[in-house]
Amino acid sequence: MDCVQDIDVERARAETPGCARVTHLDNAGASLPPAVVTDTVIAHLRAEALRGGYRAAAEVAPRLDAVRASVATLLNADAADVALTDNATRGWQAVFYALPFGPGDRILTSRAEYASNAIAFLQVAERTGARVEVVEDDPSGQLDVEDLRRRMDERVRLIALTHVPTQGGLVNPAEEVGRIAESAGVPYLLDACQSAGQLDLDVERLRCDALSAPGRKYLRGPRGTGLLYVRPRLRERITPAVLDLHAATWTAPDRYEVEGTARMFETWERDVAAVLGLGAAVEYALAWGLPAVEARVVALAGRLRDALREVPGVGVHDQGVRRCGIVTFTVAGRPAAEVHGRLAETGINTSVSLSRYARYDLPARGLPDLVRASVHYYNTDEELHRLVEAVEELARR
Repeated sequence: MDCVQDIDVERARAETPGCARVTHLDNAGASLPPAVVTDTVIAHLRAEALRGGYRAAAEVAPRLDAVRASVATLLNADAADVALTDNATRGWQAVFYALPFGPGDRILTSRAEYASNAIAFLQVAERTGARVEVVEDDPSGQLDVEDLRRRMDERVRLIALTHVPTQGGLVNPAEEVGRIAESAGVPYLLDACQSAGQLDLDVERLRCDALSAPGRKYLRGPRGTGLLYVRPRLRERITPAVLDLHAATWTAPDRYEVEGTARMFETWERDVAAVLGLGAAVEYALAWGLPAVEARVVALAGRLRDALREVPGVGVHDQGVRRCGIVTFTVAGRPAAEVHGRLAETGINTSVSLSRYARYDLPARGLPDLVRASVHYYNTDEELHRLVEAVEELARR
């Protein structure tokens, strides 16, 4: 019953030690890493322990540079436009807090926006007098492109969009938004936290000015890693809010020069082992091919939604014309945290999407916290059946 895709699922599972121990359906939280990622991180940590951190880093300098090239390939970008960060939020913040805002300026965002981003909008609005506006959804639940177009004027200073929300399988129409932003000359900041690694991303199609993503989610890399893409046209207009001797050069006692590439958004100190692990994860994803990954993930999630809808007392809450590998649901009479905990007791990893992390969305839809199951290409139909059977048992009780 498994999807027929260009993915050797047996090999993927054999190369993922965690698959033998747990049914992992929390890939939107943190995926199980393949062995090559773990081995890469551990090997460098051992090198640091035996030869010292600076020497070990010098020995792998070409490999560190290659990580940017791998990320650039993943996004169809130039390596000079890629920065490596310690998480997606830091990368997103590095761009957002560098943008100038003043009284009456408008920040346009979507109902899918994540709490951390929304808090940043509100903080900057409070400081500067800018306004935060939430673009309406269309009847399918995705961002209404026509409403966005109607809102565009000379006071719009930023369009910030979450590509895939943490609280559902919706894929927002990021390419259509990119065309509107580019036509208006307005910076476009795309949060790709949940889409990088499960969807085939191309910054030229997306037309975004900046894109941020973590390593730990669908890319299957280490925690504490992230990537940031920043288009040259945006870098020419802004200066990072924070600089160090890596992001800029001290050229005279009273002068400095900012790095011209996206490295202007990095800092010198980093977890070298984790960065190498991120590079291994990106190369591993590229070897499978993102179109094949996306096809399998979307098909698995679609079958899981269909199966859960057949269970009495279970509601499935994913929206949008296009959907991805995240499946959110409720079980009547049982809080999401309880369902999540009971599933964990049976060896099934899921997560909880908290209503307070999605205040533009879930409360407006009258929804409480949701159980989130997120599939990846190494998951199987047998694992989906295990989840559905466990949920059915909880619903019956």
